[in-house]
Amino acid sequence: MKTELATRRFHKFVENVWPVIEPNTPFVGGWHVEAVCDHFEGLAKRQIRNLLVLIPPRHTKSITASVCFNPWLWISQPESRFMYASYSGSLSVEHAVLSRRVIDSDWYQDRWGGLFDLTTDQNIKTFYENTKRGFRISTSVGGTVTGHGADFLGLDDPHNLQNIHSEKERHQVHEFYRKVWHSRLNDPKTGCRFCIMQRGHQDDIASYMMEDFGYEVLMLPTEYDPKRSRITVLGFQDPRSEAGELLCPERRGRVEVDEDKRIKGRDFETQDNQNPQPEEGMLFKRQWFNVVDVLPVKGRVSTARFWDCAATEAKANNDPDWTVGTKVSRFDDGRFYVEDVVRGRWSPHGVDAVILKTAQLDGRDVKVREEQEPGSSGKSIIASRVRMLAGFDYAGRLPSGSKVSRWRPFASQAEAGNVALLRGGWTRDWLEEITAVPESKHDDQADSVAGAFEESLASRKKARLARTREV
Repeated sequence: MKTELATRRFHKFVENVWPVIEPNTPFVGGWHVEAVCDHFEGLAKRQIRNLLVLIPPRHTKSITASVCFNPWLWISQPESRFMYASYSGSLSVEHAVLSRRVIDSDWYQDRWGGLFDLTTDQNIKTFYENTKRGFRISTSVGGTVTGHGADFLGLDDPHNLQNIHSEKERHQVHEFYRKVWHSRLNDPKTGCRFCIMQRGHQDDIASYMMEDFGYEVLMLPTEYDPKRSRITVLGFQDPRSEAGELLCPERRGRVEVDEDKRIKGRDFETQDNQNPQPEEGMLFKRQWFNVVDVLPVKGRVSTARFWDCAATEAKANNDPDWTVGTKVSRFDDGRFYVEDVVRGRWSPHGVDAVILKTAQLDGRDVKVREEQEPGSSGKSIIASRVRMLAGFDYAGRLPSGSKVSRWRPFASQAEAGNVALLRGGWTRDWLEEITAVPESKHDDQADSVAGAFEESLASRKKARLARTREV
């Protein structure tokens, strides 16, 4: 009876094989383990084609997805071919070895040993095959998979969380997925993809899987958030009812969770609660910004619009930066007003046209500044725009210091209650991005408003110096 149940139900397979994998550690199950297993059964039955499981660390995720899934599926579908990848090649190999150990175990062989054998001529840690022509290849994100395809593509922790805040490192994972991994199914009509991970950043691969690639999402945060709960295609819904209710108190109770919160800080919300963009914001807090319908009639000291221009225009299946021009005014009571934001993705010629038209609408009293890219190409662009904007107060500005250091002066004024937003169609998107930096996928609006803020201060300082000289 147990053998029959383990054959049909993946959850029972994981529970029963546990002593083979972890002989000295008791199995701690729970509804969350069963939910993960049920959704992997959905892959096996082709009820789900692309599955993303977001779950905190140390909740049996790798044993379920990367150790047990292919031995279990080979019971009924031994011809199935698997490719697995993790951020680390050694981690991927470790999972492959454990998976092969399950297949070689007396427990497995006594029950299903007659279904297939592992071949002797293709049986290494990174690539082993069975006599029904099913195989498992294990590699790393960025590793070599050229020439191979599979029926199931599995990613387990594709990001190294130690490097998750590096834009370069995240981009490498994105490029590997887009250019290599996604297209490696033997049959795109029947093949399946899955990824099991914890969130690390708003711009991690999970965000693209949800937004661009249509993955079914099973999200299991450590602390329940009813506002973010969702029903999956299998009809599963998180059974918790109270906000903050824990995922598995038997494994991590309130004492352990609160300790993790103290140690991880902001990363707890991202990695454990699968929420890389806390509602209250990161460097900037939403409640710092008042939205007004009109500007003061008098007291304007200076106004500047600062452009942060994207290096490339939008292309298919790409998510490039935006070109953003933000207009900021300073008034004599010490308050700053973000008056307007122009934002879009245009060709280089289109950017020229937008900047010129915006300058004409703003008028010649508004300073026009632009972040200058380093090198000769940046100088050429600025020189071209100087000619284009003849009669306007235009100049390029080379950035100095890190992005965060450039944002902080504006953040300090906002925190002090000295910044307001003039209500417009841009306001909602602006707040969404500004309260997400430095974790947001894009930070062009933060760069632009910080530059405009700095230029409005520069105008005030120059005006004060001029008045001093006159006296």
